[in-house]
Amino acid sequence: MKKITSFVAIVFFALVMSSCGTIFGGKISACQKHKPLAGEPKRQIRPWVLVADIVLAETAIPIIVDFVTGGIYKPCDTPVKPKK
Repeated sequence: MKKITSFVAIVFFALVMSSCGTIFGGKISACQKHKPLAGEPKRQIRPWVLVADIVLAETAIPIIVDFVTGGIYKPCDTPVKPKK
């Protein structure tokens, strides 16, 4: 019984302290990581990821992780232009 309780506690804390966009958002494309240059369209945020981060986390760490990794942004259809 202790093993099951410990496993459930570990899984619960891993989900609560993790960032939803990074874990459940799928593969992060290059355009999600790339900061838009002047004249390029802004990246759109996935609302469900932001809401899940706010609801499931007690701190701002998961939101920060999603923004840094790009997991909070919607995947782009346009390819990333190489920097000159």
